Amino acid sequence: MSDQSAARPRGGLLRWALWGAALIGVAAVIYIIAQASTKPPAPTVHSEAAATPPVETHDVAKKLIHPADGQAPPAYAFVGADGKKVTPADFKGKVVVMNLWATWCAPCQAEMPTLARLQQQYAGQPVAVVAVSIDKPEELAKAKAFIARNAPLAFYNDPEAKLPWALKPAASGMPTTLILGKDGLERGRISGEADWAGAGAKAVIDTALAE
Repeated sequence: MSDQSAARPRGGLLRWALWGAALIGVAAVIYIIAQASTKPPAPTVHSEAAATPPVETHDVAKKLIHPADGQAPPAYAFVGADGKKVTPADFKGKVVVMNLWATWCAPCQAEMPTLARLQQQYAGQPVAVVAVSIDKPEELAKAKAFIARNAPLAFYNDPEAKLPWALKPAASGMPTTLILGKDGLERGRISGEADWAGAGAKAVIDTALAE
């Protein structure tokens, strides 16, 4: 056999090897492209400011609603710390902030110090913050101790817990706070926690005092 004929098979094998390597390379490229196209997108990273939900406002002026303006509160009797019966009409001649609360209500406890500061702020003026607990008798000691820590507020209790439903319209939850003018009529109310030591509360009380 000549050298030329002996080289021909070896050349054919080399060509097949080169074609095989090329096909493997093409397959690898196609696989990489396919994997990249199916890879899930990287998660979007939001800034801390964008991820933080808006803070609920507790400003009295912004939360004040007026479902019963001009109406007299119910002639419903609750009791003071001395056990004597009291009605909202007994405070006529003063701007009254009548707060309905309970020891089991966390927002009630959170806002109570601001109600105490409101009463301090209007010391000597015809403004009365009347915090009426609707706690059951077995919780009265706890309720009294809580109010004692929030001087100068006085303790009042609705032993039958009916005052929230005697309102027209009824209270939607705890806490609920009524603003009564010096004429004893409702000027607005707050449903939920509010900052009674803020500028919004002062604006509301000053407006009621000026009427």
